[in-house]
Amino acid sequence: MCGPIAFVLPVNKKNKVQTLLGTSLYHLGRILSYALIGFLFGLLGKGLYLAGFQQRLSILIGFIMILIVLIPANVLNKYHFTRPLYKAVGLVKSKLGLYLNKTSLKALFSIGFFNGFLPCGLVYMALLGAISSGNEMDGSLYMVAFGIGTIPLMTGAVYLGNFLKVSVRNRIQKAIPIFVIIIGVLFIIRGMGLGIPYISPSDTQLLISSDPNSCVTIQ
Repeated sequence: MCGPIAFVLPVNKKNKVQTLLGTSLYHLGRILSYALIGFLFGLLGKGLYLAGFQQRLSILIGFIMILIVLIPANVLNKYHFTRPLYKAVGLVKSKLGLYLNKTSLKALFSIGFFNGFLPCGLVYMALLGAISSGNEMDGSLYMVAFGIGTIPLMTGAVYLGNFLKVSVRNRIQKAIPIFVIIIGVLFIIRGMGLGIPYISPSDTQLLISSDPNSCVTIQ
């Protein structure tokens, strides 16, 4: 969801200083929204004994990500449980639409802020780490670090937006669901506890207690 917005970000590309300032405010808005989301998800994970549960949660998130991509939107809209999500996303998109027509610095910051609340597979992956961080502050800092890590690629998208043909942009948009499915599959593999280091750790390799200052490793 972030790439297409970065391509059409209304920065003044005729002025290098304005371009840099506008792009920086866009990133600041994104990182602020990530920090807020990370705070909430860190709060959700606080005090929970996440060993085992964290991996089952990973499987659930992976299946949901894949289903959202594979099932047509008109089918999902028939069920009431999806309506609040689509309604919330619709509100965010409407706000973005208003600000994308403006070139003020406030608009660029607002675009970044609302952009951070749009559905994104990579953000989902980062949020799982925020949940397992142990507390709300660590969850927020985790998402800030994630946002900072996306700055180089997203800045490239802003500067290259005018040079990429519409057909290339469309191909990138079509590739996004594929990457979401890949991430969903990785989530499922991670939750299966196959004993693969860093990819699918076993249930008994790591226990995360409710005390963020303690960590028990089982040999």
